[in-house]
Amino acid sequence: MSDAAPGRERVRAAYLGPEGTFSEEALLGSADRALVEPVALETIRDAVLAVQRGDVELSLVPIENSIEGSVTVTLDTLAGQASDVMIEGEVVLAVRHCLIAHEPVSPGEIETVVSHPHVPGQCTRFLHGELAGAKIVAASSTAEAVRAVAERRERSWAAIGTRLAAEIYGCEVIREGIEDRADNETRFVWLARASGGVRPPWRVAPDAANSKTSIVFWGPGADRAGWLVRCLDEFARRDINLTKIESRPRRERLGHYMFFVDLEGSEADEPVSEALEGLRDRCEEVRVLGSYPSA
Repeated sequence: MSDAAPGRERVRAAYLGPEGTFSEEALLGSADRALVEPVALETIRDAVLAVQRGDVELSLVPIENSIEGSVTVTLDTLAGQASDVMIEGEVVLAVRHCLIAHEPVSPGEIETVVSHPHVPGQCTRFLHGELAGAKIVAASSTAEAVRAVAERRERSWAAIGTRLAAEIYGCEVIREGIEDRADNETRFVWLARASGGVRPPWRVAPDAANSKTSIVFWGPGADRAGWLVRCLDEFARRDINLTKIESRPRRERLGHYMFFVDLEGSEADEPVSEALEGLRDRCEEVRVLGSYPSA
């Protein structure tokens, strides 16, 4: 028997697994648990493409960290392989990293540290200060790192992960709060198929009046002086605030880039829709990745 609320079915929502990741924490913290069935997948790319293929109705993936910046695999997959996927909402999670080992050890005994590739850059002071000689090994997620350390059972191995992962996999938290800044945060986005009509099953509905729009664009004029300035002027002269702009290679040849922009306002707002039309006149491709409530 389903434990969903009366009249509503549970939706499948993918996240970067296994159990105990920050992605799971963000999903369970933002969604009505009676309406969502979490589906743990091995990589962020898998979580995005599961929505594209229709394997799940929703996905929650990290897109930006306040210390390390953008999660590029999310941006690249959305722009290059998930044309039918839209951002439907965002969640900001306070991130607290723990140094975790199979058994109680001192930092001086640790020779290898395992974690997701995006994590060590958020903990550079601790790693360079107390674990300067340790080798950093990549894992597909923070929880997978903790699970690997639990299975390896070596005193010289440790992981950077969540306290929840330490509890799940029977490990010890050696040090808590090893991130460089106490205000370390990660922004996650809810994804759904553009044609699916599925919305995140919010635990607390966000303020729809406070909207954000994410876009990606590129064009043949990018190698000419002033092209990008003229593109961005479409927003500036309509008093539209850009909260983020970033370039990524288009994976063709050197010098060819796509530009990701977050802006305040909805695609349905007249100034935003006019700016996007003006941008399309200058670009080869303009894709709206989503208009959604801002966290």
